[in-house]
Amino acid sequence: MRAQVCIIGGGPSGLLLSQLLHLKGIDTVVLERRTREYVLSRIRAGVLEQGFVSLMREAGVASRLDAEGFVHDGAVISYHDDELRIDFASLAGASVTVYGQTEVTRDLYDAREAANGRIVFNAENVRINDADTDRPYVTFTLDGLEQRVDADFIAGCDGFHGVSRNTIPAGVRQEFEKVYPFGWLGILSQTPPVHHELIYASSDRGFALCSMRNAELSRYYIQCPLTSPVESWTDEAFWDELRRRIPAEHAEVLATGPSIEKSIAPLRSFVSEPMRWGRLFLCGDAAHIVPPTGAKGLNTAASDVHYLYHALLEYYQNGSSHGIDTYSEKALARVWKAERFSWAMTNLLHHFPDQTPFDLRMQRTEFTFLCENEAARRALAQNYVGLPY
Repeated sequence: MRAQVCIIGGGPSGLLLSQLLHLKGIDTVVLERRTREYVLSRIRAGVLEQGFVSLMREAGVASRLDAEGFVHDGAVISYHDDELRIDFASLAGASVTVYGQTEVTRDLYDAREAANGRIVFNAENVRINDADTDRPYVTFTLDGLEQRVDADFIAGCDGFHGVSRNTIPAGVRQEFEKVYPFGWLGILSQTPPVHHELIYASSDRGFALCSMRNAELSRYYIQCPLTSPVESWTDEAFWDELRRRIPAEHAEVLATGPSIEKSIAPLRSFVSEPMRWGRLFLCGDAAHIVPPTGAKGLNTAASDVHYLYHALLEYYQNGSSHGIDTYSEKALARVWKAERFSWAMTNLLHHFPDQTPFDLRMQRTEFTFLCENEAARRALAQNYVGLPY
């Protein structure tokens, strides 16, 4: 099998890159180790930056997003019962769109299949070979038989546990990591959202987030110990704890119901440098992870796609290698800004087990500073809606 670009990973970043390149006449093949049904069963965040929405439109896959997505011009940050609305429209001149990652992935799969794009599911034992030469290739097993893809370039969009990052020699890679001492217990429920915008809540009992997927499907989170098994949390216990952490006016009108999905996600910050080795490029979680507090995970993957897409376009259309030579530098510059924002939001809103009275007072003062200082609110809004590419 031959392709100009072999993309490892059939999640949203790999599919978006494939679709964008297809529209410019650049041939790709996507290797996914799971089935389409499995990929679409994963529950993920759905707050899309303005840049991500623009990429979806450029890829010709935004019709359902534009029709069904919820445009949010602001979000609420609370400290106990005190609330502050961050007005994205007035402070940053932009908005975000709430549209589930599952729906993004579904739209991309539909577009690739409509274009007869090559997607190989159940690709096992994927190996990247000769990435540091001008003749890289990928081998994998399908139905017990070894297959091979020869390509000009390889895009590693296969997540934190994929093969791509570890293909880069350990002596070349430098990794940065911070593991947080708590996780997020999240549930999905067939209930109307408690508020029309997201609520980021901080309290003495810990953090909580009120989000949504649509007008009748809500997504809620509470900070919890990593030692707390998800089975120990009944729906009733979750709702009771959520009420204690969000402002009283919202707790009083919170609609509850059986959980459709319930899970605990650990929080970590992670960056692997460089994001290019020879003709192998890393995108998304293969190179970096952010805490979900700032809604940057999927959006940072999209910015990687933007830089790599334009770099490959420049190579094939103009014969210039400038874009691919500077890909890692450009992508990492934006990645670290997203890491900073997510780190700052996490520290502002969560209760840490080793916090002193001084630390708690500083959190309260930081919230007060946001309330009183327009420049601080503007900086938060600009980061939340997405820094320019």
